[in-house]
Amino acid sequence: MSAKDTDLGNLDAGDLVGLYRNGDASPLEATRASLGRIDKFNDSVNAFVYVDTDGAEEQAKASARRWGRGEPLSPIDGVPVSLKDLTSCAGMPCREGSATTSDELCDFDAPPVCRLREAGAVILGKTNTPEFGWKAVTDNRLFGATSNPWDTSLTAGGSSGGAAAAATLNMGVLHQGGDSGGSIRIPSAFCGVFGFMPTFGWTPQWPPAKMTTLSSIGPITRHPRDAARMLNVIGRYDYHDPYALHGQPDDWGVDLNCDLTGLRIAYSPDLGYADVNDEIATRVKEAASNLEALGAEIVEVDPGFESPIEIFRRLWFTASQEVYSQCDANQKELLDPGLVDNARKAEHWAAIDLFRAYAERADLTAKLEHFNQDYHLLMTPSVPIPPFEINQEVPPGSDLHDWEEWAQFSYPFNLSNQPAASIPCGFTRAGLPVGFQLAGGRFDDIRVLRAANAYLDAYPARFPTVPNPAEFA
Repeated sequence: MSAKDTDLGNLDAGDLVGLYRNGDASPLEATRASLGRIDKFNDSVNAFVYVDTDGAEEQAKASARRWGRGEPLSPIDGVPVSLKDLTSCAGMPCREGSATTSDELCDFDAPPVCRLREAGAVILGKTNTPEFGWKAVTDNRLFGATSNPWDTSLTAGGSSGGAAAAATLNMGVLHQGGDSGGSIRIPSAFCGVFGFMPTFGWTPQWPPAKMTTLSSIGPITRHPRDAARMLNVIGRYDYHDPYALHGQPDDWGVDLNCDLTGLRIAYSPDLGYADVNDEIATRVKEAASNLEALGAEIVEVDPGFESPIEIFRRLWFTASQEVYSQCDANQKELLDPGLVDNARKAEHWAAIDLFRAYAERADLTAKLEHFNQDYHLLMTPSVPIPPFEINQEVPPGSDLHDWEEWAQFSYPFNLSNQPAASIPCGFTRAGLPVGFQLAGGRFDDIRVLRAANAYLDAYPARFPTVPNPAEFA
């Protein structure tokens, strides 16, 4: 492969680094290709809310010098990356999607940013999120909504919607998201890319998320190989995070070349309680058959727990109440009304309600870990519905009231702190992406990545070349 006959803006991290190593392309060329795609596409999807063009080019020039000397800092030196705008990065604002925050530039780097800088990655800028990441779609009063690249009248999902939209159009190669209730997996499913939530504590973060014990930092990419490359950098212990754990794999991609022989995968179409769109159910069932054809044993079975929506709401709404309580009167007027509504619901709960939620969460975790003694992985749809209209929390005309009611497949694994991924598996008749989820037991991250990689190697995802590709078909 050479740069002369290749669009650098379409390449993954492995291909780019191969070109750097051979002297066929430079990090500056790749960075300018990513910046060019942002210039070309961002007005359509609003994925990036801050772009550091000058800073990115300076980082890319420094990387090019290192590659020229044969002294790269890591296997992702010179690879363009984005950060979710909940992550502090020195020299950039961190608005968190909120008009209550300051536009002053941060003076410190959060743990994933420290690791990315040490690895020589080129930081392009910040991607959009709902206010403080509170919901599973991406819109806010400060920056507006992020659109789905497949149909810009629809939502990209959230809360890492900006990162998922950027990954879909390859506006950068590696994209950092965060997941407290599905915030990596939901937008990845809606946009048709790969998103991975690691075991809680294996990808440190600081300052802490609003709901500290639910949140994991993770990658959104076009393929699991790039996710593993990113995890080899950000998936390292950092003492700043009091919840950070040791024990991460030396190489997150160690098993990516393994087939699925010997894997026993539980396939649950609805977890026993969710309503699933017929087209999505069909695509996910086909994906289960495809996994079986690749050598996995597929057993259709439910894991045996009731919907944990009320457990999650007790924790999630209490976090909203904490945000609300820290705001002054003027700031409270600026907050997203949905976040305020959640906070006010939590005001009426007693301490015993929160205590019981933690006890019920422990019981759910025990049930899932017990289930994983009989099955290596659990497979479900990622999201039970296709993308819906932008600037809406639930599909218009539905009988749903809040996002938790249509995200039934994601937050159980935040509650249990287990790793889970969304893997693209085709499209609806309207041309909208569908994803299936694979979840593993705690610390079984490598197994999740192995299965996702085998699937996408055999059944590659398809990506749009421009926003609204149906218009150009």
